Amino acid sequence: MNHKRDYYEILGVDRNATEQELKSAYRRLAMQHHPDRNPDRKDEATEKFKEITEAYSVLADPQKRAAYDRFGHAGVSGGGGPDFSSTIFTDFEDIFGDFFGDIFGRGRGSRTTARRGADLRYDLEISFEEAAKGLETKIKIPRWETCSACGGKGAKRGSEPATCPTCRGRGQLRHQQGFFTVTRTCPQCQGMGQVIREACPECQGDGRVRTERILGIKIPAGVDDGTRLRVSGEGEAGEHGGPAGDLYVVLRVREHRYFERRGSDLYCTIPISIAQAALGAEIKVPTLDGTERLRIPEGTQPGAVFRLRGLGVPRVDDHGHGDLYVRVQVVIPTRLSREQRRLIESLGSTLRVDNSPVVRRTADTVKDNFG
Repeated sequence: MNHKRDYYEILGVDRNATEQELKSAYRRLAMQHHPDRNPDRKDEATEKFKEITEAYSVLADPQKRAAYDRFGHAGVSGGGGPDFSSTIFTDFEDIFGDFFGDIFGRGRGSRTTARRGADLRYDLEISFEEAAKGLETKIKIPRWETCSACGGKGAKRGSEPATCPTCRGRGQLRHQQGFFTVTRTCPQCQGMGQVIREACPECQGDGRVRTERILGIKIPAGVDDGTRLRVSGEGEAGEHGGPAGDLYVVLRVREHRYFERRGSDLYCTIPISIAQAALGAEIKVPTLDGTERLRIPEGTQPGAVFRLRGLGVPRVDDHGHGDLYVRVQVVIPTRLSREQRRLIESLGSTLRVDNSPVVRRTADTVKDNFG
């Protein structure tokens, strides 16, 4: 026959220990011997944990403690293990707080007094140049903000929310059904654990008010269409004093009339004449900051691409800029004056081109072209 240890001895308290001393002793020992905290000696820890829980389940109940003090283990149903009644579970929750759910493998079910606010999205359209160079602008955001009159509490100034009398501040109600304890959200306080006796006249007890806020937004140089900027803490205000959500600004970049963007590089097509292509020339090409001179060598073929380093878009997460690629398009005149026709005919008589089919090359023949 196994000899059961004295419950006071198990918890390490004397027989005159107060309720708070019992709770403190149990909390310390339960955390020390919980099986999840002792994976190398789980079986031993499990037995120890059961022993201290059984001791506390008896000594925490005034009637059982009185019977134990008078008759020993025989006075509490022979000490047949810990009593996990709904009352004892409530005491355990008070003792352990958030750790309670980890110990007993069940949700704590305590109230949530503050909830994080929702995130917001704002679509902002900007020009191609603004995306490349960056800008500072202002936007107007409709959102819920914490009520300044009550500080988010929902109660009239000078009053405070009261503990819910139905759930006694726990936010949930428990019902014993056989061996199981069923919990549900308190219908009076909706799980908040508090009720408002005198509602704030500004927010009608919600703790938040609807308003429009003008915010300054800084857009870095080099952003692209679809870029999402996060502005921390500028979303909806949290309920009952909870933290605010975030604001996400999604950028829509208008197309440019002649620039095409690929990453940090820019592409454009510039028309040149037959004479410029054949004889060479110096032309001006547009850039984000104005114009740049480009030397066209003589004999330039239609579709030739020239690279101007560092004249593309700034890189947002890196140093430097992309490049500008200029593709030349040789313009063939469709109408000629008599003098132009005479000159071209004269030139044509001196130029001989073999009109035989060109030998087909590999698929990378146009690798330097845009497409």
